[in-house]
Amino acid sequence: MKAFGFLSFGHYGNVQGSLTRTAGDMLKQTIEIAEGADEIGVNGAYVRVHHWAKQAASPMPLLSAMAARTKRIEVGTGVIDMRYENPFQFAEEAAALDYIADGRIALGVSRGSPETALRGYETFGFEDAEDTERGSVLAREKFDLFLRAIEGERFAPGDPRMVGAGQYLPVEPHSPGLRERIWWGSGSSATAGETGRQGLNMMSSTLVTEATGEPFHVLQRKQIDIFRAAFKEAGHTRHPRVSVSRSVFPLISDKDRAYFGLRNAENGDQIGVIDGLRSTFGKTYAAEPDELIRQLREDEAVMAADTLMLTIPNQLGPEYNLHVLESFAKYVAPELGWKPNTEGPVQGDAVP
Repeated sequence: MKAFGFLSFGHYGNVQGSLTRTAGDMLKQTIEIAEGADEIGVNGAYVRVHHWAKQAASPMPLLSAMAARTKRIEVGTGVIDMRYENPFQFAEEAAALDYIADGRIALGVSRGSPETALRGYETFGFEDAEDTERGSVLAREKFDLFLRAIEGERFAPGDPRMVGAGQYLPVEPHSPGLRERIWWGSGSSATAGETGRQGLNMMSSTLVTEATGEPFHVLQRKQIDIFRAAFKEAGHTRHPRVSVSRSVFPLISDKDRAYFGLRNAENGDQIGVIDGLRSTFGKTYAAEPDELIRQLREDEAVMAADTLMLTIPNQLGPEYNLHVLESFAKYVAPELGWKPNTEGPVQGDAVP
């Protein structure tokens, strides 16, 4: 682990104890957390994307604001649901964001997670004729178009009165190198291998869609190994990035113990079903710093990844969340190999 960032689900609602009563509260506070995290030396500020729910939804305005208000921190998503995206508009927005952020972006995309709406992407005007239940085929087809668009492929026939006969036009703006900052949200060995073959970066969350009886972190580490082997076998030569997500809370203050102290006693992986697939869900880490260091060093996936995303309780507000991030930066991260953002952009590991 070289780097860490925060991952916000962007929850908001008029409920007891929440400091994000409205969408406006959530958006402005996320920007505030990104600004404070940038000053602490945190490497990344990432947001989840969920439609039809009181959570962060349309990420590009938020990421642009975070990028414009910070200097060094990487901004990104974990993940954008491609079923809902127009791939050409997304290509335009991604390139614009890349320019605003001076390349400090990590755009995670995938088919997306289960949602409250029944095939909600169809209400957005997109249908998957081959996979009406999950939309996986639709997501992949759109993602392929998106990749071709950001690489500069010419799609639109030009008006001969304006550009000459037989001309085709690419999406603009075009940001060179943007493809190297695109991540696929992988949850299985199969998608890990495909992500490597495509030469993308790999983003893995707090669950994997496999259940073999092995610990969560071991399953996830094996997927990372599959990704890197496929990346190398496909002939890609750059150093790919890998991130994993965890819920991690250093117990420093009485407030920390009140909020999360019981999580340590409840620690353990869980087996469940998601999208009809038996899946393994990772545990929450909540302990004194010395114990956290020991536990995270034993987490094979955390130590194999270059970036650790800490899921934060965004409804507790900027002050408390910045306390969590600062505590991790001060007491835990240095012992795991962390390099603050003042030392430059995060670099992926060489593929052996």
